[in-house]
Amino acid sequence: MRATTSVLLCALAAGALSAQAPQGDPKAAKEPKPYSPPRIFSAEQPLEITLVGPFKQLKRDRTGTTPWRPAEILYAGDSGSVRVPVRLRTRGVWRRQNCEIPPLRLNFNKDSTKKTEFRHLDRIRLVLQCRNTDDYEQYVLREYQLYRVQRQLTPLALNTRLVRVTYVDAEKKDTLAHKYGFLLEEEQDFAARLGGKVVDIKGAAGPDLDPAEDAFFGVFQYFIANTDFSVGALHNVLLFQRDTAYAPVAYDFDWSGVVNSRYAVPSPLLRIKRVTERLMRGYCTDPANFEQAFALFRAKKDAIYALYRDSFGAMLKQDYVSYTLKYYDDFYETINNPRLAKRYIVESCLGGRA
Repeated sequence: MRATTSVLLCALAAGALSAQAPQGDPKAAKEPKPYSPPRIFSAEQPLEITLVGPFKQLKRDRTGTTPWRPAEILYAGDSGSVRVPVRLRTRGVWRRQNCEIPPLRLNFNKDSTKKTEFRHLDRIRLVLQCRNTDDYEQYVLREYQLYRVQRQLTPLALNTRLVRVTYVDAEKKDTLAHKYGFLLEEEQDFAARLGGKVVDIKGAAGPDLDPAEDAFFGVFQYFIANTDFSVGALHNVLLFQRDTAYAPVAYDFDWSGVVNSRYAVPSPLLRIKRVTERLMRGYCTDPANFEQAFALFRAKKDAIYALYRDSFGAMLKQDYVSYTLKYYDDFYETINNPRLAKRYIVESCLGGRA
């Protein structure tokens, strides 16, 4: 299977390169339209929005391919209130079955987003609290923080924007909740921003991946104690291609040990009892690639810890901040001790599939 996957990936790369070669057709030689970054990711301060939608219907959209539902977003602009029509659809598997309001995908008409905070957007994901309590809101903030940490370490990270959302039922005009969530970049926008593409080929294993990116990916997942992913199955993983190299990109961290949500449990197939127990599930590669990843984490340690002391870090409960920084200290003790790094990471990696 690994050999077959490698052949498929190589064939895809060859096809992509041949598609870029001049064919004598003026249309084929036409330059691609330049990427226009969405305005929504140009600032870090939280955006206050009101989302008016058919939440009674959305709560019933739990299985299968769910329909798009009409809704609108309202926010305060420079010249008064701004209304942006949008369509909503529920997403996720576990969350659609277990959350009071399932997470949503937003679909915009670009003509209606001009001169708004949502211009140049087509679709985007809204990550919101699974239940309408302060604890579940904190889980969202903890996960949002991990995307900030990831961007300190690598450009191969999805963009996010924190939002404070007032949820209003369109039928009854009732306010259902007023909580923090965040907008999460769609994979096509991520790929366009970085000048590559996301490929949807399952079965990728270590030999198919860029060795340095592969090592970083595994160490990052170990750092945040995340085991809820699979590179081969593309579960909570994007496979990013630029030129002929393939890199796994991590996302969706709410089942990680750093977030430590009450609903997160490790797979019974793993040899851990709690998600806070770190377990290396990245692929094996040359030890030098792991050392390169360790060096990056050492260089970025102060910047990572500073994220928990800035204005956003102040939004997290301070006992959680203290716990998390001590939890990170344990990771640094491991990578700074050659014997422990070898035992728990370098020699505990997966030689087969993750």
